[in-house]
Amino acid sequence: MVQQKQVVDDIAEMLKAKAQKKEVIVGLATVLKGIQQGKLVKVFLASNSPAKMKDDVIRYATLAHIPVHELSQNNEELGVLCKKNFMVSVVGLI
Repeated sequence: MVQQKQVVDDIAEMLKAKAQKKEVIVGLATVLKGIQQGKLVKVFLASNSPAKMKDDVIRYATLAHIPVHELSQNNEELGVLCKKNFMVSVVGLI
């Protein structure tokens, strides 16, 4: 359990750092476009993302061989991690 908490904290810290460096994109449309163009290296989904959104992202990312990670944080917490004033359900690393 402690090791799993450490992994979650590491992912959160990594997302914060990438957001500060402007190396993330947020939103379904921009992430799907990034996947199709091959610009993304990894995709993160909030724990409470809508099922249709999860299915679309996973389908396109699988075809492009991009790993998708479902986070334990909800979309509100993910928005805070990415320094946004709104809820974020999907984040892509450039």
